[in-house]
Amino acid sequence: MPEGDTIHYAANRIRPVLEGHVPDEILTPHPRFGRDRWPERLAGRAVRSVDAHGKHLFLRFEGGLTIHSHLRMSGAWRVLDDPYRTGRSIWLILRRGARSVVQLNGPVLELMTESRTRFDQRLAGLGPDILAPELDTDRFLRRLRADDPTRAIGDALLDQRTIAGIGNMWKCEGCFEARIDPWRASGDVSDAEALAIVAACRPRMQRSALDGYQDRFRRVYGAAGRPCPRCGAASLIRSRGQGDDNRTTYWCPRCQT
Repeated sequence: MPEGDTIHYAANRIRPVLEGHVPDEILTPHPRFGRDRWPERLAGRAVRSVDAHGKHLFLRFEGGLTIHSHLRMSGAWRVLDDPYRTGRSIWLILRRGARSVVQLNGPVLELMTESRTRFDQRLAGLGPDILAPELDTDRFLRRLRADDPTRAIGDALLDQRTIAGIGNMWKCEGCFEARIDPWRASGDVSDAEALAIVAACRPRMQRSALDGYQDRFRRVYGAAGRPCPRCGAASLIRSRGQGDDNRTTYWCPRCQT
């Protein structure tokens, strides 16, 4: 699943193409939008802003209309010269000049009123964005402490109501950098330790949001059975499913204690 830095990177690429401009053309090739008349409803409206919050992306138009997207496991945003060269299912095209902003493979793509984006519980309930210009650490800690204290910290960090933008990869890498066992109950993780995990993720995610090179920060994710990057051959990276979604967690049983 694309994580918060991937969505912010997409917003950073889309912004120079659309923000402050009226798209020359809006197309909704996917059959599900056949009766929704997005091109007609958005015609002549400039894009006021392109925003990201956690794993959600918003294209806000004049007149109080907003395109909201969540990519889940299958979707993607692209900025292309030829939108049809992707060979994938295209849900939305917004063309300006020679460049097209393209949304591929959904699965959550909806046109909303601005007021609905403020009151929709999926969005209003989100925790602070880890990539916000100023991270609200107090709010993060309040949300974390309001959760089940027996819940593993690795699983708790994936709850977008606690902090928005951390996904499975960053959960693993943040816990590793902070030397915190992802299986430890969140009630046994101090505020300083919880903030250390976030502090390990945030600057790396900020860099990835700028250039899209997330893979350079992978040290333990996907490395089951390999020597720990910190301990060497003294310990091998382990993996096991965690949480209700059974997301594979990677950690070193020696140095993350």
